[in-house]
Amino acid sequence: MLKELSRKGRRAYSLPELDERVRDSMGDIYHELPESMLRDSPPNLPELSEPEIVRHFVRLSQMNFAIDLGMYPLGSCTMKYNPKVSQRIARNPKMANLHPYQDESTVQGTLEILFELGEILSEIAGMDRFSLAPAAGAQGEYVGALIIRNYLRDNKFTGKDEMLVPDSAHGTNPASAAMAGFKVVKIPSSDDGIVTAEAVVSKITDRTAGMMLTVPSTLGIFEREIVEVAKIIHEENGLMYYDGANMNALLGRVRPGDMGFDVIHINVHKTFATPHGGGGPGAGPVGVKAELQDYLPVPLISKTGDSYHLDYKSSKSIGFIKSFYGNSAVLLRAYCYILSLGKEGLKTVSEQAVLASNYLLSLLDGDSYSTPYSPKTPRKHEFVVSSSPLKKRYGVSAGDVAKTILDHGMHSPTIYFPLIVAEALMIEPTESEPLENLESYAQVLNEIAKLAAVEKESVLASPKNTSIGRLDEYKASHPNTMILNWNSVPASRNQS
Repeated sequence: MLKELSRKGRRAYSLPELDERVRDSMGDIYHELPESMLRDSPPNLPELSEPEIVRHFVRLSQMNFAIDLGMYPLGSCTMKYNPKVSQRIARNPKMANLHPYQDESTVQGTLEILFELGEILSEIAGMDRFSLAPAAGAQGEYVGALIIRNYLRDNKFTGKDEMLVPDSAHGTNPASAAMAGFKVVKIPSSDDGIVTAEAVVSKITDRTAGMMLTVPSTLGIFEREIVEVAKIIHEENGLMYYDGANMNALLGRVRPGDMGFDVIHINVHKTFATPHGGGGPGAGPVGVKAELQDYLPVPLISKTGDSYHLDYKSSKSIGFIKSFYGNSAVLLRAYCYILSLGKEGLKTVSEQAVLASNYLLSLLDGDSYSTPYSPKTPRKHEFVVSSSPLKKRYGVSAGDVAKTILDHGMHSPTIYFPLIVAEALMIEPTESEPLENLESYAQVLNEIAKLAAVEKESVLASPKNTSIGRLDEYKASHPNTMILNWNSVPASRNQS
């Protein structure tokens, strides 16, 4: 750590001597800071030279995996490669140096871009109006749930306090619904891995406010009864919410609005290749049908003649959901991605994502990695296999497989999700990976299965080639909870 590398007297900078005294215009000298706030001694910070600091952080970066190094096949989380041209445009000083308190007249170009992006997303999603304000997909879900709540309240459906959510849903769906004040009603998946009209009918009541649904599902299977399901919800005066996490499977081919959805959020990092993760800014634009647009969060971007402005007028709006208006640089990247590909290019994205997913699935050893729920049904952009055969035969879990993948210089897939699949490996290669990468990944998974059969202790001890070794895993009182303990990690493996 930096404090361990510190040596007294080393410096990575050179500054003039600081005189805490300041002379005012009359020539009088006073302290810029009150005496009570001045330190008696310097802060205890690490002392290193510039080369030491640079080498420390470069070394740490080499311990991490990155999308610029290889494939991140995280099913559902969708870590896509971000085109460098979009990154370069977003760094333009005219965007990077904007301040949120600037007058509207000085940011007309940015407002025009964001307005056009909203129009484009409306066309792609089959909606009538978009808000770009939400800072992430989960916040977009919350916004959508609030819109549904307020719309139903204004239309005197005050008794509607239940939200239907599939058992295969992303965890944020029930969380967002609950935060908006709804009781969550779980809909079981069929043996084919879909939400059936029959299952919805068995759960729907006059208290049903709506349904949150991902199409295709987290299993990578298209919800083939979606039109009928939407009709059932609408007949009960409920609304349909589309979780846009998997929209990259349908991009340019099917519009959620045409399937019967009333509200949608779009994860731009999944569908339109913007940065994702790392604690930085995100974006989760929310679109609605015409009858719901007055409920969108303020401000909205509107156009009057040739000028653009932030509109705060709606009396029905759910209000502010974050400071200022959206994360503009992230949204600009999405705008660049869409314009650079065009209509046919966006269709190609979904086509190649689906082809890559099914090709990789076809290469896996089906005897070691079983495919639950309609194994012969083609998947969309992602698929879920179960390593239960390896668990039953050799005691090798999905977590063991994932840790062993790391030793091959690759990133593991999402594991143990969705919860309806035991020993789940959820894999999404995205459209940007060449065939060789898909083949190499499948080869590694198949080799791990073979290794489990002849030398399972090697698998159970992985990873061995990473900076940090395997953590101890202890079961807590709850059977689905794991506590991780660092104590067993050898000191030599814990240098970072």
